[in-house]
Amino acid sequence: MDSLLFLSARRLVAHRPLPALPAQLYPVLFQAAFLDGRSLVLQDLVAAWPFPVLNFQQIIGRQELLRDHPSKLCLQSIILAVVEQLRQDLEEPGRNSSQCCLRMLDVTGLRDDAASRIPDGMSVWSSTVALAKACLEASRHQREFRKRGSRSCPGTVAAPRSVGVDVRTDLFVNSTSYGILWEALQAGAAGPLRLRCREFQAEELCLAGIVSLLKSLYPAGLRRVDLRFNNLGLGGLSLVLPHLSRFPDLRSLRLPYSNVDLRRPTPELEMGIRCLARELGKLQSLKELNLGSSRLSGNLRQILCELQAPLESLELAFCSLLPADFSFLSQSFHSPALKRLDLSGHNFSQTLLEPLRHLLEETSASLLHLDLMECRLTDSHLDTLLSSLRHCSRLRYLGLFGNSFSIAGLKDLLWKTLALPDLHLVVYPIPVDCYKPRLDSSWILEEQLDRECLGAVSAELSQMLESSGRANVVWTSNPYGDGALDYFSL
Repeated sequence: MDSLLFLSARRLVAHRPLPALPAQLYPVLFQAAFLDGRSLVLQDLVAAWPFPVLNFQQIIGRQELLRDHPSKLCLQSIILAVVEQLRQDLEEPGRNSSQCCLRMLDVTGLRDDAASRIPDGMSVWSSTVALAKACLEASRHQREFRKRGSRSCPGTVAAPRSVGVDVRTDLFVNSTSYGILWEALQAGAAGPLRLRCREFQAEELCLAGIVSLLKSLYPAGLRRVDLRFNNLGLGGLSLVLPHLSRFPDLRSLRLPYSNVDLRRPTPELEMGIRCLARELGKLQSLKELNLGSSRLSGNLRQILCELQAPLESLELAFCSLLPADFSFLSQSFHSPALKRLDLSGHNFSQTLLEPLRHLLEETSASLLHLDLMECRLTDSHLDTLLSSLRHCSRLRYLGLFGNSFSIAGLKDLLWKTLALPDLHLVVYPIPVDCYKPRLDSSWILEEQLDRECLGAVSAELSQMLESSGRANVVWTSNPYGDGALDYFSL
């Protein structure tokens, strides 16, 4: 239920211009104007923002509000208002000190959630482009101001102004947006509007482009680098990673789909592995590492051997791990510190099941999030799996989509995981009973799915949870639903 203060703010922002208001009302007015789509009022509020920091997500509040309300026009209005204020700062030095005090705009936290984002939402990619254009426009205003100053006083150069705004943001770049982001980072180095990246994601970029952007980012405050679908290979990673040691706050490094294959060792590969390990060892703050879809096969020890502190999140999905890799991980100083573990895509139906059991027991005191999707698990493996899971008393998330459990197996899994007090989300596989039989049983197709059967299973699982007093636990067969834990939300 909305508070009386928020309801009053909504009435107030419905009319423009706003009257003179005390500073403490600006945050609630900003929230009301955003939720009601009052883009012009947002511009007015930014123009007179009485605080040095405007943290967008902190003011708006819950992430659902960002997803469920049109945000694109409002965010564009806020960015335009900041550029206009910087122009006025250049044009009208010594303006009334009661005007805008803004020095930091924080727009971090936008999520690319295509399933729930409404058409007028702003993705991280589009906000990256919008902010890059704003940086270039602010720099253009600065250049024009300096040219006018030089013409009015021949032989002199207008002194650069120290006034400016830092924009703390998450950046997502691909080949389409690379050019404008690179220009903005170069211009912002000495410009009035400066990008300060919190999380950097690059997708489908060439090696030179990735290196160029990493060299252009401001070093402080960058907590995550996510490089995916870039086809770097081991050689490319060995050239990229040396540029990461300049980021002292880097805690998360995500390198999925990097086209790394170590299954056939050669002297060149061994040299590349040593280089990779050496550069990872230089990342003093590293806590999360994602090597998903790299074919590591027996080389996990060599890759992680130079890390100075234990990892808290390790994603090794579809990495072709061998028993020796599990043995190393179980005995390493990482296992008792791991909060998030993704081992999806490994065949635990045979020789890896016992190494998995041992690893889960070693991580049981800390583990919060476990992904075992598409691991060829069946009902016959449940007893072994559950004997380990019952020790993971802090587990919050369990991903088992893509395995081959029956309806009876799912019910058994549900009953026996009720003992885990913090478990709040389970992504379960569609039971094999819910597929219609066909001649070739080696392929399971979407059209074979009996949706009525699946609906009945879902209802029965929900009833079991409710009757057990655990209606707050979500069991879903949707692997793309909300609730999976990001490392920074653990």
